[in-house]
Amino acid sequence: MAPASLMGPLTFIPCTMYSKPPASNKPAITFGTPVEPVQVRLQKAMALHQSGQLAQAKTLYEGILATQPRNADALSLLAIVATQTRDYPLALETINKAIKINPANAGYYLNRGAAQKELKMLTEAVASFDKAIALKPDYAEAYSNRGIVQKELKQIDAAIASLDRAIALKPGHAEAYWNKSNALLISGDYERGWPLYEWRWKLNDPNFVPRNYTQPLWLGLESVQGKTVYLYGEQGLGDTLQLCRYAKLVKDLGARVVMEVPLPLKSLLQRIDGVDEWVLTGTPPPTFDYHCPLVSLPLALKTTLSTIPGQEPYLHSNELLRAQWSQHLGPRTVPRVGLVWSGNPVQLNDHNRSIPLERLLAYLPPGLEYVSLQKDPREADRATLSACATVRHLGDDFKNYDDTAAVCALMDVVVSVCTSVAHLSAGLGCTTWVLLAYNSDWRWLHDRTDSPWYPSAQLYRQATPGDWSEPMSRLQNDLVKLAGQFPGATPV
Repeated sequence: MAPASLMGPLTFIPCTMYSKPPASNKPAITFGTPVEPVQVRLQKAMALHQSGQLAQAKTLYEGILATQPRNADALSLLAIVATQTRDYPLALETINKAIKINPANAGYYLNRGAAQKELKMLTEAVASFDKAIALKPDYAEAYSNRGIVQKELKQIDAAIASLDRAIALKPGHAEAYWNKSNALLISGDYERGWPLYEWRWKLNDPNFVPRNYTQPLWLGLESVQGKTVYLYGEQGLGDTLQLCRYAKLVKDLGARVVMEVPLPLKSLLQRIDGVDEWVLTGTPPPTFDYHCPLVSLPLALKTTLSTIPGQEPYLHSNELLRAQWSQHLGPRTVPRVGLVWSGNPVQLNDHNRSIPLERLLAYLPPGLEYVSLQKDPREADRATLSACATVRHLGDDFKNYDDTAAVCALMDVVVSVCTSVAHLSAGLGCTTWVLLAYNSDWRWLHDRTDSPWYPSAQLYRQATPGDWSEPMSRLQNDLVKLAGQFPGATPV
């Protein structure tokens, strides 16, 4: 899945940079250890901050505030560190103190809006960005940030208008272009969205680093008849599982297709159509004429909502593994439900998409057999699994995604949050019920319960940011119906 953020990072604006301590007309007389001027200490803290040493910077900011609690710049910078380290309550508390001291600083309102956004205070965040713009009408970053939050509020037209204003004020504003692409894609405007999605390469984001091959990037403009095209993943296993379907379309253009594959997906993906040669991630590619990341293929092949490829299952499980796992599971007496409740914890949006197992269990009705497909459960979830007699955990026995695919194929339904197994299960054509946060990724589109990417998928969206109770109640009702449809089932 998309890494850092669904819409790209919010912009933080540090306060005044100090180039040197102020001059003094008096000679300094010191006793004992000299104390550095606050400006010098602040400069050191900011240097640590900008180099990514957040814990050290935080300590220095707090030291400054211990002696100067009304230093608004130190408060603002401490708030930025707190936001970057996900201590959002501290960030909001601290930036509010800075605003009380200096209510005319537009940057402080920008930073407050960033903290409010992460605390799901979306309407309040928009108001903060509005205030920043009122104080500084040409504030491109405030317009861009407002567009991000308006998109999260599903105010797509307003979001695009804010982002357009940011671009007009700052034509090279990569974040604004990137955020606009996401707003367009989630609304289904693929014609305008895909080209702007290429602005990801101009972001200062380690997740988007272009590969500097001497061969040209292919975006569909040149003929690839008789040419070798090298395809590779870019944003995670979920993206690779979703977009590997495009290999066949490139092959159909007359190209020889070489695809890079990460080890966990190697055996599974070798059964897809259209790939002439596989390269394991981390090994040098063979000679090729053009290269293209998988996420750029929808642009290269001019994908619209009506031309999304892979309407039939394009992933296939291993028949021998299915038989082995079927034997391991034993006779099926009630419907089987596969469960995946969390994604990669290092993904910055993971706190929005993942659900504690204990909370999910409260919505699982009796009359069904629950099978955990979760790989590497978190410590708290593992403790819940150990104490739970109603969920059979298999994820620890999966060697790679071939095992996961085989077990998905044996389930009556797979219930998953927005993570790679959702793409795997749906790509296999398995009935897949996906639990989505209020502000979901672009690939699930806007306010739909179905997916044009996956005909077998059904979507359960939050109606309110951060509130899983409504979609999980609907999930519970549908699971009860599933239990009642099984021959010989006892009503629950």
